Amino acid sequence: MASLTSISQLNKTRFQTPPQAQFHPNLASDFLPKKRGSILFQGHFRNLAGVPMKVKTAGKNGVVSATTAEKPKKRYPGEAKGFVEEMRFVAMRLHTREQAKEGEKEVKEPEERPVAKWEPSIDGYLRFLVDSKLVYDTLEGIIEKAAFPSYAEFGNTGLERSGSLAKDLEWFKEQGHVIPEPSEPGNCYAEYLKELSDKDPQAFICHFYNIYFAHSAGGRMIGRKVAEKILNGKELEFYKWDGDLSQLLQNVRDKLNKVAENWTREEKNHCLEETEKSFKYSGDILRLILS
Repeated sequence: MASLTSISQLNKTRFQTPPQAQFHPNLASDFLPKKRGSILFQGHFRNLAGVPMKVKTAGKNGVVSATTAEKPKKRYPGEAKGFVEEMRFVAMRLHTREQAKEGEKEVKEPEERPVAKWEPSIDGYLRFLVDSKLVYDTLEGIIEKAAFPSYAEFGNTGLERSGSLAKDLEWFKEQGHVIPEPSEPGNCYAEYLKELSDKDPQAFICHFYNIYFAHSAGGRMIGRKVAEKILNGKELEFYKWDGDLSQLLQNVRDKLNKVAENWTREEKNHCLEETEKSFKYSGDILRLILS
């Protein structure tokens, strides 16, 4: 019994809280509850892994909860204005400085030079128009078939060009010119669009946007300059729209933004990554004007 008593006394001595470690009533009480249900403390701390944590208030049971602070969300250029602005930003960077102030691309191909320095030919321009019509025929057929429900949003937008190009080619025929068959650049692009539209809607929408919007901007300027050089200034139907073009474009922007709201960030990025291919295929067709 004596030995047991000694051990008991020893344990009391060993585990007794030292006086200096006891809570003192004069200590700052930010970490102590003043009354039941009061706030214990608030602020930002780091957990053992070094991740910032936000400490929340204590409830009536005195339990303090903490959650890992969210990482700042990455913002993409143009994102605040909608996804179309993101697409525009990426597209502008693929222009040369002569073509757009945001351009970053170096001039390498003949069609990338200022249009004033171009030397177009009627035969080359006809090849360009024929291949362009094939691409627009393909685009408009894809939209009409609507393999994905989102494609149906872009039917009858007023931006369609196939009918206008048909009128222009008929005019050239009346002037005695022979209308050529579609060439490799147009055939390749049309086939690519068909394949893409059946399996990859985000990538297809990238081409849809760049084809129509590029034609309404730089395309019109090219048409005007080429007409001055080889058509005595005649304005083709390809460069005319029924109604206010700026409003037609805005309507399509709104539809594109609406469709993209249902995409994940990864799907949006995938769409943006397709921009360079769109420029390549369109550039191959544009180059026909100088052939």
